[in-house]
Amino acid sequence: MELSHRITKEQTAKEPFPISILSLTVGAFAIGMTEFVIMGLLPNVANDLHVSISSAGQLITMYALGVAIGAPILTVLTHRIPQKKLLCLLMVLFILGNGISVFAPSYAILMGARMITALTHGTFFGVGAVIASNLVRPDKRAGAVSIMMAGLTIANIIGVPLGTFIGQHMGWRSSFGAIAIMGIIALIGILIFIPQIRHDQPASIVKQISALVKPKLLLYLLIGALGNAGLFAVFTYITPLLVQVTGFAEHSVTWILVLFGCGVTIGNIVGGKLADWKLMPSILGLYLSICVLLTLFTFTIHSPIAAVLTIFLWGAASFAVFPGLQVRIMSLAQAAPALASTSSHSAGNLGNASGAFIGGWVITHLSITALPWVGAILVGLALILGFACYLAERKPANV
Repeated sequence: MELSHRITKEQTAKEPFPISILSLTVGAFAIGMTEFVIMGLLPNVANDLHVSISSAGQLITMYALGVAIGAPILTVLTHRIPQKKLLCLLMVLFILGNGISVFAPSYAILMGARMITALTHGTFFGVGAVIASNLVRPDKRAGAVSIMMAGLTIANIIGVPLGTFIGQHMGWRSSFGAIAIMGIIALIGILIFIPQIRHDQPASIVKQISALVKPKLLLYLLIGALGNAGLFAVFTYITPLLVQVTGFAEHSVTWILVLFGCGVTIGNIVGGKLADWKLMPSILGLYLSICVLLTLFTFTIHSPIAAVLTIFLWGAASFAVFPGLQVRIMSLAQAAPALASTSSHSAGNLGNASGAFIGGWVITHLSITALPWVGAILVGLALILGFACYLAERKPANV
């Protein structure tokens, strides 16, 4: 028995997790594309389907709601399906949703197709994070999650501009066709590279929900939502900030956003390594860094060079916190790690929507230059809650 355990441990230690998790990264890349590429194609979609720009914009809103509300429900309903099989089912639905988008004859059918893909989004990342963390040694879990999440960040740098280019030159339907092909590649990768992982008997729905509604876990979900709200209160309005306040030409903003995306990708990988080294100290340290950077951004926004440098560092710090927070949330729900992980993405999406709303309120009632320090306050609340949780967790150890 001991020999068997040692062999298993050695095999796990030798597992080159970036290769086995590459299929999850490709899936995350495809999902990132389908979520964000629509933003650059709204006029094309509106013209083709004879709807207003604002109506076309609802394709984004309803997608976010589908992720926030539908994903945990789908995760609960599918909790008895083996995880590899569930991932394959999700990718089939994802391919189907994007395939329907290619041929959608009306706005209503396109909306339905977007809702199908939205359901797969949160559950894919939730289940994918659990699988990724189970494929590696315990001290490499956050790094494994960050490798998978890198697909989402790379999608923003390469996938979205590429998908927008395809859509603008070959028609918006071609973009969804390209995304469906990426989904097929991810599905093949999952079938080939992701092994069957043995799991204990899945917990009942009641036990899963009970695990999710623990006060400490809900507090960490709130921390994640507040952090995202601080991010999106500023990022949603980054173009008018850079054009109206810093003085950049509108075409220059694209390259600044690409630089932001590079910071996001670097931060995601580095954040995974930091979390594997010291989980809670790295989460708290990163939230503190984000607070400082957003506070500085209040002043550096008036200087082109300083603003670009701040944006790069802010992007890196903002996304560096995600792998560690995801692992912490999963560890707090031993009976339902997939549901907890999925709920983390739901809370994040609610934070995104709240941040955009708060940012709009700030612009209307204060000024656009107030956005960075308001964002810093929101992240500061996440930091205070996180620090309180950390102190509470350490107290029993000192008794």
